[in-house]
Amino acid sequence: MGAVSILHTIFGVFGDATGLFLFLAPTITFKRILKNKSTEEFSGIPYPMTLLNCLLSAWYGLPFISENNTLVTVINGTGAVIEAVYVLIFLIYAPKKEKAKILGIVTFVLAAFSTVALVSTFALHGKTRRYFCGFAAAIFSVIMYGSPLSIMRMVIRTKSVEFMPFFLSLFVFLCGTSWFIFGLLGNDPFVYVCNGFGSVLGALQLILYAIYRNNKGQKDEKPPPVTKDGALAMEMGQVNGKYKAVP
Repeated sequence: MGAVSILHTIFGVFGDATGLFLFLAPTITFKRILKNKSTEEFSGIPYPMTLLNCLLSAWYGLPFISENNTLVTVINGTGAVIEAVYVLIFLIYAPKKEKAKILGIVTFVLAAFSTVALVSTFALHGKTRRYFCGFAAAIFSVIMYGSPLSIMRMVIRTKSVEFMPFFLSLFVFLCGTSWFIFGLLGNDPFVYVCNGFGSVLGALQLILYAIYRNNKGQKDEKPPPVTKDGALAMEMGQVNGKYKAVP
């Protein structure tokens, strides 16, 4: 095994570790949901959308789709199981209106993934199959990484990092950087382009944290209202008039 292959594996394993941290971060939210037997004002939309990203990325990493991406399948397959559990818990405790919305999104997720899987298996072959699956996975990876932009805007406006946890930003950066290098070493643009985007966004979050870490923020500035449109993969939940950052 050459030096490049060894480094490729090392960064893939590190990417799996940091990715697992990101997938497990919402357990704090779900402990609260289970304890209170209510989803309160938390948005459930990020979870099925992250599930779709995991399913597509795990599918892309399979050997018959792309080569040398088994570690991509390992972490995203694990992430898909974790996100599926989140979705199930949310459906159990969500009010009827929210439950119906999440069920609709889950239906879309399953239909989208099934379409990609069936088309790539029976209608496409070779490079065409890889490109089709790679574009599908990359698009949703970019959407997932781009979701913290709303939090970053809030940090700049309020001049406070209270609602942007340091370790979450750190692991977004480490995860994106690990998979970016993994993709470069494996010469796979579908891996390194979207994760390079994630690495840059993670770095920007850390820069904002360094700038505003000692700033208590503007007292007269209120955080933006929490919407249930699911724009954030790192969800912003409103609890008792205050905002809590929930990945």
